[in-house]
Amino acid sequence: MPLNIPDILKGHEGKTLEFKRDASSLKPIMKTIIAFANTAGGALIIGREDSGKIIGIQNSLLVEEQLASAIADTISPILMPEIELYTYNKKELLIIQVPHLHGAYYLKSEGPEKGVYVRLGSTNRQAGPEIIAELRRLPSGISFDQIFCSDADINDLDREKLKRVFLMMGRKFDTHKLESLGIAGLHAGKLAPTNGGVILFGKDEIRERYFPDARVSCARFKGKDRTEFIDRLDIEGGILNAIDEVPKFIRRNTKMAARIKTMKRQDIPEYPEVAVREVLINAIVHADYSLTGMRILVAVYDDRMEIQNPGMLPFGMTLDELKAGVSKIRNRVIARIFREMKLIEEWGSGYKRVIEACRTGNYPFVVATG
Repeated sequence: MPLNIPDILKGHEGKTLEFKRDASSLKPIMKTIIAFANTAGGALIIGREDSGKIIGIQNSLLVEEQLASAIADTISPILMPEIELYTYNKKELLIIQVPHLHGAYYLKSEGPEKGVYVRLGSTNRQAGPEIIAELRRLPSGISFDQIFCSDADINDLDREKLKRVFLMMGRKFDTHKLESLGIAGLHAGKLAPTNGGVILFGKDEIRERYFPDARVSCARFKGKDRTEFIDRLDIEGGILNAIDEVPKFIRRNTKMAARIKTMKRQDIPEYPEVAVREVLINAIVHADYSLTGMRILVAVYDDRMEIQNPGMLPFGMTLDELKAGVSKIRNRVIARIFREMKLIEEWGSGYKRVIEACRTGNYPFVVATG
């Protein structure tokens, strides 16, 4: 898609845009190109200062050649972004458009384990082993929750929980159906659970062993920061239990307003229940369960509520695409089960329902992502 350069030059750096004053320092430029390719693509414009002043570049053809050579010599695998010159107010700019590609791309000088970078907001961050593993899975189309859980056995799944969920799905429990749903499959000659199967249906001690952070923690804080707790709850029994327990926690820690119409009183919750449900379910379905030390958090303050999950947006996806209803499934097994349970409907429609619920009830809202 052609870039609207005049408008972009007036904008701010972000996940898919960065400005550089010049090309005198090549390594930061290479890191940005790598981060764009690994994360969601982007454009790097050389010849604009941080203040927004357009200064252009000298010897533009030479700089273009140097950059093309540096990209070929320092980045692996082979990456071929589009490099072009653009004249704006009689000053030449160099524009590098980087597509999102299946990597993981890295700086040769730092190697494939330490030289991988991703884009977080307007900064480039060195990727850890979990992120690198996800980048390397992308070409196969296999999500983390579809991988077999190391050394786990089919008997490590909670049969009673499986029966209850199958009943909710309108299905009769059958071990063979675990395969079609991605909960388990044949591995090394025997039926074994996937990561998604253990996250959703693993017995408590098994889930704690393999995925101790696959849970939801709730807190009610006094004031507008996290200094003092009023109430807190770590929801036991796995992420499926959170769907019922989180709304209960929110209700007991928020206010109800009253609206009188004719002779009837209508109680109005402090937060729109439809929006809270959608955000919570999306947080559960799209969390990055490969990350350790991070869990889904629900925080209630005097002036707001925040629901956050571990991980960035799925690779190749931007916030604008999320708002437009584009859907990229991070956890295929978990998403399939939630859809069968009718907890999610059309892919990509959750954001629109959140917006509509907030607007209809005159609730303010902010969507933030790294």
